[in-house]
Amino acid sequence: MSELHDLTALEQGDLVRRGEVSPRELVEHHLERIHRIDGEPATTLGAFVTVTDDLALERADALMAAGRPEAASPLWGVPTAVKDLNLTAGVRTEFGSPAFAGFVPDVSDAVVLALEAAGTISLGKTATPEFGSPCYTEPEGRPPAVTPWDRTRMAGGSSGGAAAAVAGGLVPVAQGSDGGGSIRIPASCCGLFGLKPTRGRISAYPGYGDPVGLATAGPIARTVRDAAAVLDALAGRRVEDPAWAPPPSSSFLAACDRSPGTLRIARITTPLIADAPVDDACLRAVVDASRTLEDLGHVVVDVEAPLPREAVAEFETCWSVLTALSVVPPEQEPLLRPLTRWLSERGRAVSGPEFGLAIGAVRRFAGAALAALAAYDAVLTPTLAQPPLPIGALRDDADPAADFEAQKRFTPWTSAWNVTGMPAASLPLGWTDDGLPVGVMLAARPAEEELLLALCAQVEEAVPWAHRRPPGW
Repeated sequence: MSELHDLTALEQGDLVRRGEVSPRELVEHHLERIHRIDGEPATTLGAFVTVTDDLALERADALMAAGRPEAASPLWGVPTAVKDLNLTAGVRTEFGSPAFAGFVPDVSDAVVLALEAAGTISLGKTATPEFGSPCYTEPEGRPPAVTPWDRTRMAGGSSGGAAAAVAGGLVPVAQGSDGGGSIRIPASCCGLFGLKPTRGRISAYPGYGDPVGLATAGPIARTVRDAAAVLDALAGRRVEDPAWAPPPSSSFLAACDRSPGTLRIARITTPLIADAPVDDACLRAVVDASRTLEDLGHVVVDVEAPLPREAVAEFETCWSVLTALSVVPPEQEPLLRPLTRWLSERGRAVSGPEFGLAIGAVRRFAGAALAALAAYDAVLTPTLAQPPLPIGALRDDADPAADFEAQKRFTPWTSAWNVTGMPAASLPLGWTDDGLPVGVMLAARPAEEELLLALCAQVEEAVPWAHRRPPGW
């Protein structure tokens, strides 16, 4: 008989709807797993930095006392977790940095408020690297986030804790954020489905701190349908939002049951932002995915890179300034990681006009890329250039510039779709010979998450992956 954590988020929500299990039972089951697995040094996944047992149980009881609304989200009563970058009122939120140790905000951001409005129950805060900058999750003073498929290897970043939690069965779904691949990278490393929505799909209230438009929240899940249900909960305009994506025609979950039709799909296997060797397993996964797509009736066409290398320098200027915007008191700066200090120093050296020119250049490069891809309904690439690497393989505190270059070589495709604002997803379609997960990425035109989800659900039906379980599940 399956245990509760074997079930998808939607299956757990359906049990709650039918009265066969209570939200408290789900919370207690997953909390026990968190403390038994993530709380022990020998088995930790480095998934959680804060576990909110009492708050979660109180919320479960409060939901039951209030009763399930007639039009409730299908995730009502289902446990989840919040990334440690997201403001959560009354809960320690440290942004992955010792410089913010013990910080407890008095407001929640739009992501947390939306998850609460949907009736989900957060069990705590998931690990992230400092300010969410690196593509690995090795926060200071805490265990690194690792993939459950091999605990000596990274979970990716910056939503590494969220992905480790879902892949390890500690929560059925989790929220991540993605400014250069930070949902899709850990999804690939942990054998999950991770979706970066289109720009403006999810509110950035109350901070609105990304003037470039690179970052957005999004779901990490074991199945496409679970991710779509989370996106339904997160998406939507708040009255404070200065810009937003057009609403979908119906729910994103409903889109998973539609046929995507016959699509023209552009394939790119040449690294976009760095000259990087690409592991055979990553290329093989794209070849296999192409065959699956063609068997489903789609047309796959090899195309030239839509972004020139000149775009990378402008992106790096913007990335450095965004890092510098994470201001800490001067006396706390020595606590920052060498990579954070190096990026911040680069960002502070950029003048206001130079930053404005870089934003304009990035947007022009994005426009040219969108025009180059306009004839195609979707884009297929590897997610990463390598399978999940050993812990510490990218990090280089002695040489932050080398650290940054190593990250670019590991992730030479993901940030392209942050630049263009296109929705993009990593699907766990490949595996190395020794059993490590390898992601394949599909992207769609801006605001076409419904088409992207329909395509991803079609692929998942043809090549299922949710039955796979990491060792020790």
